[in-house]
Amino acid sequence: MTDDVEHLYWYNIRTGEVEQGFVSPSIDRVGPFETRDEASRALEILRANSAKWAEEDAADD
Repeated sequence: MTDDVEHLYWYNIRTGEVEQGFVSPSIDRVGPFETRDEASRALEILRANSAKWAEEDAADD
């Protein structure tokens, strides 16, 4: 991932829009993502990561 996070893509969870750069307040956005397409799938990616981490946590118990 690039060090220039200001110009990467973010998903605004309040509006459902993809943004490039720091357009909205940080409380409303998730990311950064390398591409606009990846940011548009942010909720899908977050769900998949959450499920993966839950499985890993369960396996550790």
